[in-house]
Amino acid sequence: MENKKKVPTNTITRDIKNLAAPTGNIYESVVILYKRANQIAVAEKKELMKKLEEFRNDRDTMEEVFENKEQIEISKYYERQPKPDLVAISEFENGDLYYRKAQNENPIDIKGE
Repeated sequence: MENKKKVPTNTITRDIKNLAAPTGNIYESVVILYKRANQIAVAEKKELMKKLEEFRNDRDTMEEVFENKEQIEISKYYERQPKPDLVAISEFENGDLYYRKAQNENPIDIKGE
């Protein structure tokens, strides 16, 4: 998993004017943050599923799944990670998020990883 640069693990209060400043419109900022958070969540889910797939066995019973300590540790690791929306907000505030407005009236397009 990529290194999260001092992203808070819980929600903090933010000034809405600061979030709107880069785009000049709070709604555009929210769309950008939503799209980036979704990209992060999808990437994390794929990574987690890939790691958990190693433990999958067609003959596993529910008891065997719950007793697998390595699998539990991997799941706990991902639970402790900052939520995707907090990562997206942090990237946006730090200027680490690239976004561009489409030439026509279509929604904002975000370049992903």
